[in-house]
Amino acid sequence: MYMAGVNFPNLNISQASGVNFKTAACNAVSVPIDVGNSSQATFKAQAYTSALTVRTSLTTKDERKKYNALSNELDLTYRKKLEYALKSGLLLKDNSNDKSTVLDNLYKIITEERDPGLDKITILKECLDILANPYVITQTCEDIPKEYQRQIIGLITNLSENPNDIAKAKWDLDNMHTGTCPAASIEFDLATKHTAEFFRMVEGLTSPQNEVKKTIKMDNLSEKSSDAIWLITKFKTPHVMKDFNTAEILLKPDKNAIIRARIQNHHRDKGERSIIDVLMQSTLMQLGSQQTYNSLTDKRAPNAWTQEDGGLIDFEKTYVESVVEDKNTTSVTYQIVDENGRLAGYEKDFGTIKKELLDTLKMGHNIIIGYTWPDPTNDNKLAGHEITIVGYKTLPNGEGVFQCQDSDDDIAAPIELSEKFLLPKIHHAGLPDEIASRDFKYEDSWEVGLKDFQEMNKNRKKTA
Repeated sequence: MYMAGVNFPNLNISQASGVNFKTAACNAVSVPIDVGNSSQATFKAQAYTSALTVRTSLTTKDERKKYNALSNELDLTYRKKLEYALKSGLLLKDNSNDKSTVLDNLYKIITEERDPGLDKITILKECLDILANPYVITQTCEDIPKEYQRQIIGLITNLSENPNDIAKAKWDLDNMHTGTCPAASIEFDLATKHTAEFFRMVEGLTSPQNEVKKTIKMDNLSEKSSDAIWLITKFKTPHVMKDFNTAEILLKPDKNAIIRARIQNHHRDKGERSIIDVLMQSTLMQLGSQQTYNSLTDKRAPNAWTQEDGGLIDFEKTYVESVVEDKNTTSVTYQIVDENGRLAGYEKDFGTIKKELLDTLKMGHNIIIGYTWPDPTNDNKLAGHEITIVGYKTLPNGEGVFQCQDSDDDIAAPIELSEKFLLPKIHHAGLPDEIASRDFKYEDSWEVGLKDFQEMNKNRKKTA
């Protein structure tokens, strides 16, 4: 089979430089793989239950107290998920910003005050669902029940009485498909690679403050501290410098995200985003869009780098990934796109691209990629989508297959994409800096954007 497939529903998603990320369709169909067979991979991103860090038994009185408190709040199904989290080594993971464990943060969720519109047990169950299967993370937008639509439309239109404004807002609500695929991909990567930090963020975002503070190293954003400071300032990320190379940043969803989260607390339908998905994706979209995202409309404001009002462009995504995971990630662009938005060639041959991807997997990283296809509804200009590569295997016939997470396929399991299908379609990939710069010193896309921004300012001053 040429490809194992992926489904392209109507999308309004991440805009990469030169790529028109608009509505597009494809007749390919997603094929889930058996999660239990993922060990067949020739290369697989190192499991988050690494043998070096696994603890599968409660060893202190405090841990037993917290575990029992959680267990007492749950029915049999979720007690089994809690037990799985313990036996798999996930529950006692402490790879968080403050070294708190997953258990610590789940305990805080049920014992400390939550946002007044959110139920602590519902949040706890969503946490255990993700621990049991992180592929439940989705970007699929929730509908707004009729009893709330009038208030939501009022918020969107700023209480306009213009019938056209009201009709447009209602149509947008009824036909919304989120453009949060980059944010959902980062959410998945956090849940699987930085598990304790993920749940520390969940605890903070579901608290009455709806926020979380995080300490980051500036050299994970740029080799030069001045450029790193420029970045977090340009992205309008609330922060306090602790020393020359360390900053404390504030992560917070947009003000309307909590409205959607509270609605989901009581009205979540099968396949829709959870409370956690809503708050996490809004927070990541805010971080990448210079604090301009609106959860009610799924729009962000255009800026100096993009005139789009939808998803994040590639280096905005990379900035978010680098900040929340506190790691040095470089956005490597593989496709050459002409001025008409069509594929004109490749920066590297497919063998080199494949090697960079497999070497990244062997280092223990997932790989968030943006891939493209010609959009027949838009003069065959490239449209695209963000997914996450989590593994690779070779079939008995010698064919290579990438195992991927797609937050927009309504499948709570990894899917398989033939390398023959996927490699020619990869526009950009987030790689560790040591791999991205292996062949040559790769200029990250945010650095290109910085130079373009500075050049644009010079030209403005000359013409002023």
